Amino acid sequence: MSDAYAAILQPFLDHLKFEKRYAQHTIIAYQNDLAQFFAYLSSQFDAPPLESITAMYIRSWLAEMKEEGLTAKSLNRKISALKSFFKYQLKTGVLATSPMATIVTPKVRKRLPAFVAEVDMETLFAHIEFPDNWKGHTQKLVLQLFYSTGMRLSELVQLKTSQLDPSLKQLKVVGKGNKERLLPLGPALLQQLQEYVAIRPTKLPGIDNLFTNENGKPLQPRMVYTFVKHYLSLVTTLQQKSPHILRHSFATHLMNNGADLNAVKELLGHSSLAATQVYTHNTIEKLKEVFKKAHPKA
Repeated sequence: MSDAYAAILQPFLDHLKFEKRYAQHTIIAYQNDLAQFFAYLSSQFDAPPLESITAMYIRSWLAEMKEEGLTAKSLNRKISALKSFFKYQLKTGVLATSPMATIVTPKVRKRLPAFVAEVDMETLFAHIEFPDNWKGHTQKLVLQLFYSTGMRLSELVQLKTSQLDPSLKQLKVVGKGNKERLLPLGPALLQQLQEYVAIRPTKLPGIDNLFTNENGKPLQPRMVYTFVKHYLSLVTTLQQKSPHILRHSFATHLMNNGADLNAVKELLGHSSLAATQVYTHNTIEKLKEVFKKAHPKA
């Protein structure tokens, strides 16, 4: 990537970090996609200036990516990065028009979110034995919190004790884009969290994480992923056994039991209703299954 392109790219990345408050991994993804695009322009078209970049250059790059086997989902991510970049150039007055106006995103086949059956979640908490020590208590409580609140892995490992509000029976969670949301806690789970905090190992200086290991250090995402996968493998045959599957399970079970779509949206911290609506499809599939089993003409 040329120095000229690098100088243009940096203000946009700063905009994502300081104004949009995007997560670091999202910024890195945008940076990599745009750097790849500018490197392509430099090698194939002798690095045209920003105002000379047309839709033809962009289509040419996307076509090459497709020939290399990139999926529609990955292409859409790159298109999204380009759209955001050129939108920023319009906003700051660098460009008067965007070359992205005629770029069409390829259709992606929607997959229904996988989720653990309610009966399997009941088995996990009622019949699976966890070690009777700090590690076992931590792992079971983490699993319960994932399933009871639908929070993300990144949100859970960053939880601080100050975010727990026993008087209002809720947790304050900081999600994507540093957006805060409040998650209600049932009486039993709240009591367990309070007891956990009261007896946790000696606090280390500067560490106030809600969940820690036996040495008082914050839980690491990879560690959490590993034990969640282990325990889910004891109750389900799903191929995916990640913390995110528990988030899907939380949302799907709420919808299947008649929860309001807007309420589920707020609990999940989705910015748009479209992201939450995917869970209605699982509800429809359940209705079809009930109809097929119960109706004499099905």
